[in-house]
Amino acid sequence: MSILNVEHLSHGFGDRAIFEDVSFRLLKGEHIGLIGANGEGKSTFFNIVTGKLQPDEGKIEWAKNTRIGYLDQHTVLEKGMTIRDVLKSAFFYLFELEEKMNEICDHLGEADENEMNSLMEELGMIQDTLTMHDFYVIGAKVEEVARALGLLDLGLDRDVTDLSGGQRTRILLGKLLLEKPDILLLDEPTNYLDEEHINWLKRYLTEYENAFVLISHDIPFLDEVVNIIYHMENQKLDRYVGSYADFQRVYEVKKSQLEAAYKRQQQEISQLKDFVARNKARVSTRNMAMSRQKKLDKMDVIELAAERPKPEFHFKQGRTPGKFIFETKDFVIGYNEPLSKPLNLTIERGQKVALTGANGIGKTTLIRSIMGLLKPLKGSCELGENLAIGYFEQESAGDNRSTCIEEVWSEFPSFTQYEVRSALAKCGLTTKHIESQVRVLSGGEQAKVRLCKLINRETNVLMLDEPTNHLDVDAKDALKQALNEYRGTLLLICHEPEFYQDIVQEVWDCSRWTTKIV
Repeated sequence: MSILNVEHLSHGFGDRAIFEDVSFRLLKGEHIGLIGANGEGKSTFFNIVTGKLQPDEGKIEWAKNTRIGYLDQHTVLEKGMTIRDVLKSAFFYLFELEEKMNEICDHLGEADENEMNSLMEELGMIQDTLTMHDFYVIGAKVEEVARALGLLDLGLDRDVTDLSGGQRTRILLGKLLLEKPDILLLDEPTNYLDEEHINWLKRYLTEYENAFVLISHDIPFLDEVVNIIYHMENQKLDRYVGSYADFQRVYEVKKSQLEAAYKRQQQEISQLKDFVARNKARVSTRNMAMSRQKKLDKMDVIELAAERPKPEFHFKQGRTPGKFIFETKDFVIGYNEPLSKPLNLTIERGQKVALTGANGIGKTTLIRSIMGLLKPLKGSCELGENLAIGYFEQESAGDNRSTCIEEVWSEFPSFTQYEVRSALAKCGLTTKHIESQVRVLSGGEQAKVRLCKLINRETNVLMLDEPTNHLDVDAKDALKQALNEYRGTLLLICHEPEFYQDIVQEVWDCSRWTTKIV
């Protein structure tokens, strides 16, 4: 049974085409991975099928009474809402049904026999729906899900705007779980999630009975939870049955076959053109030349898709710092309350360390406190000599109206426009991306702009807070290679062991010293 049909979809922004005559079909129970490089239009596709964005052309048709649960990577939770408020909002439509049920009950006393039968039938359907969706045990269900996601210990009456990005993502996931939708649309759900909750989500999606469509660049995660891949590339959407690994094998074979067919056809075209050019002027061979020309005119010419620029990251090395990069003494981090026990940490020149542990325990706060961007509650941190620190923040400003060129130029005013464009192009951004405002780019493209600024600054210490969030496979590979080649010191927050385990010499588990319950 088809839940969603998309036919002949075309869409673009200005002169930049995103989709061209795209069709898509979602069947009941399918677990779909929607993949593609940064900026190919995956989040835009979600916005179109959920009605947030009107396409230029095409037809989007949902099955009747389909309930959609959408986890958007850009969802904003309002100040004043508590965790409990957000989780209970999953049942908003049930509260509306209860209100309708009460209205029917009030009306039963004055209804005639025919109307009575109709109202009783509707009443029965509403009651079945309420029971099926756990309406009468809402409080218990909210607490059950909150406990599973580690939200209960945060306090269900906590304001959601006081929480970390990972904690907010967990709340939105909990809300979707409580909604029990017919289809889940998940946009980068593992971003800001720690390893423990990624494993929980993996188990949940593997056992999920209904359909879902998942956008993710986390390949091991994708491989375990999906059974269909839709690949978005060069304004097209192609369907592959199986896991991501299955897709890769088939994709490479198709690509090789297309390239071989293209070479054969180009050779044939060259031979036909040569024959026409040599024989069209002679009376004796003119008819043969015209026949070859007709064949050329009717030929369905194979076109190879333009290769996307693959990013290259090379960090500029600053001068050699002193032996000690930093040393903390009885260092207690936090805001109003301590987030850590007294810490005595040391990093020496050339060390590469990953910080791990659940979200909200203070990994970002530790980095910012070491850099002096936040004051510690107690203790001290002594920085070494001749440090040139490069810092990659986990979250960027949301409404940046500068173009990519302006963003980089403001950081490096001595660069020529050619140098700015070249620097952005090396990070995998096309001309159209480079000339766009930062705010209209995808999360991955925005991350590439921020990395562009970082790699063009001379550094000897890198402090990176979840740099792989939103990055596509090629960009992750390029960043991993660059960090392996980097001769400076690295302090890295990352939730992907397969990314950091070949880069760092040590892993610091921050859950050992945190005072936070998560």
